[in-house]
Amino acid sequence: MEQELAGKVAIVTGAGRMRSIGRPIAKLLAEAGAKVVITGTGRPPERYPNDEKAAGWRDIDSVADEIAEIGGTCLPVVSDVTDEAANDRLIERVLSEYGRLDIVVNNAGAARGEDRAPVVDLPYEEWRKVIVTNLDGTFLLSRAAARHLVKQGEGGSIVNISSIASKLAGANTAAYASSKAGINALSRSMALELAEHQVRVNAVCPGIIDTYRMDDLGRDEQWNQVVRSRIPLGYAGDGSECAEMVLFLVSDRGNWITGQAINVDGGTVWGN
Repeated sequence: MEQELAGKVAIVTGAGRMRSIGRPIAKLLAEAGAKVVITGTGRPPERYPNDEKAAGWRDIDSVADEIAEIGGTCLPVVSDVTDEAANDRLIERVLSEYGRLDIVVNNAGAARGEDRAPVVDLPYEEWRKVIVTNLDGTFLLSRAAARHLVKQGEGGSIVNISSIASKLAGANTAAYASSKAGINALSRSMALELAEHQVRVNAVCPGIIDTYRMDDLGRDEQWNQVVRSRIPLGYAGDGSECAEMVLFLVSDRGNWITGQAINVDGGTVWGN
């Protein structure tokens, strides 16, 4: 692969899951030459899915090892995106290690949980957990990064991982869909504010990606039925498709694209 990101430094949050979007994003940016800082929550091994336990998975450390094996540079950091001070410390750590920052990918998100319920039954605690992790977390790191990118004066790119739920807003997804719609709006507003500094901000809206988040939909024939009924192209993504879109957006190939919320979904959403 051409080293189109050589000399660049990137942060990718929420990059520790084995079946995820963050892992392929981090690996692809590293393959393209970026020094990559990846974050995770430091989740305890007992909370790992069974396939991660069987594989001896070690969260962000395993991803860092994979990047090292392909000759890339990666720094794994345990950090909480919902903590304002932690986000400021993360930026300081990146600057201390690598001297600059060029790219931020806000991928960390709340796990599927009790928020998937009708609004009339949705506990405020569950609503708040999703909004704070997805929307507040994206805001806090984006703000901290943008402050430095403006000061650095060399442009940059922020990509926020949203979801097609931000546009479909289906029943029983009020908290999740609202958090992702908020990410789209935040991305657009920041794009307009930062354009004069040549800092581009976009959202990527994945469709049905075969990650751990989908396990509660069932597997085997039940999963196949979900895929056949919802995805015109007939198969689920594996995260690599989103990674390719992120690489395009943060590279010079995407240098005239900002303020967009781009679907990567096998045709699930059209006309948006």
